Amino acid sequence: MAFNFWSRNRNASRGGVAEELAPAAGIIPSAEDYDPAPQEVFEDDPLQAMLQQERFNLILQDRPNWESHPDWSEAERQAAAHLDRHMAIVPEGRASLLRTLTEVPDAEVIDVHVPTFLMDIHAVTNARYQLFVDTGGYDDLSLWPESVWTHLIQFRDQTGQPGPRYWRHGRHDQRLSQHPVVGVCWYEASAFAKWIGQRLPTEPEWQLAASWRIISDTDVLYRFPWGDTMDRKKCNIWASQVYSTVPVDGYEQGAAPNNVLQLIGNVWEWVESDLDIVTEEGVQVVGEMTMKAARGGAFDTYFESQCTALFRSGFNALTRAHNLGFRCALGLADAHWLGKGTK
Repeated sequence: MAFNFWSRNRNASRGGVAEELAPAAGIIPSAEDYDPAPQEVFEDDPLQAMLQQERFNLILQDRPNWESHPDWSEAERQAAAHLDRHMAIVPEGRASLLRTLTEVPDAEVIDVHVPTFLMDIHAVTNARYQLFVDTGGYDDLSLWPESVWTHLIQFRDQTGQPGPRYWRHGRHDQRLSQHPVVGVCWYEASAFAKWIGQRLPTEPEWQLAASWRIISDTDVLYRFPWGDTMDRKKCNIWASQVYSTVPVDGYEQGAAPNNVLQLIGNVWEWVESDLDIVTEEGVQVVGEMTMKAARGGAFDTYFESQCTALFRSGFNALTRAHNLGFRCALGLADAHWLGKGTK
């Protein structure tokens, strides 16, 4: 289930919870048009295999187990260099979370102090999530909370294989390799993050990254990563007239000051936090099951007011929607490679 204000829907009533909308025709490749990604063969050596699987921070976290490996020094260098290139520091700041679904006069605001952290520059792609699928991530119960074990059988693709909802035979369409993975619920996103030694960003962290309200003399809060005015050329939303996802490295002109891309548009992004908002009348928004926050808007988000750094919404944690993906984050204390220098 998803909130009905996420995408264009003339029949939905506003302010409640509506059934998930089906993706528009042409967004998900048909069985006849599907071009499955090839299967990658992993190295027999476990350290080299983890490098192939791009589990870079997990490699660095497990340093005591690898230091005696003959290739450790080079593996450590490669892992640190990758993380340096693909993660960005978000400086300490504040996030002012609206308590209501929409901005209304005198709405309650919760100010949250956010310590410095790191965020992935890109959302997780189909190609990267494929590595998780190919290593048996859905069978590794250590990655999943026990409360969701009985639901794992539901996390299947169009052909009944473990994987995102819109894949086929456990493979993504290779033409979409660099597009954000979609059709994964919150638990799948969280399991992937744990698998690589990272986590999902909290809702205040995500908002700080998108609004850039860092600790400074100016205390500036932006409505968008690029400034205070909507620019349809800097993000992929309905009004941008793309009508589908784009590769995660697109829309560079819409990047945050630290070069994090696509915080607005392309896909909504799961965050770690539970959804905690009220209606304009002060009624707590609840769902039939656990609700998790999601931020940023998507390629089919019609109302531009929902595509800002401040707009708050969420999904049932088991939702596997066509316009919902995620990116990963990391606390500064867990970024052990920083300060060591990379080449």
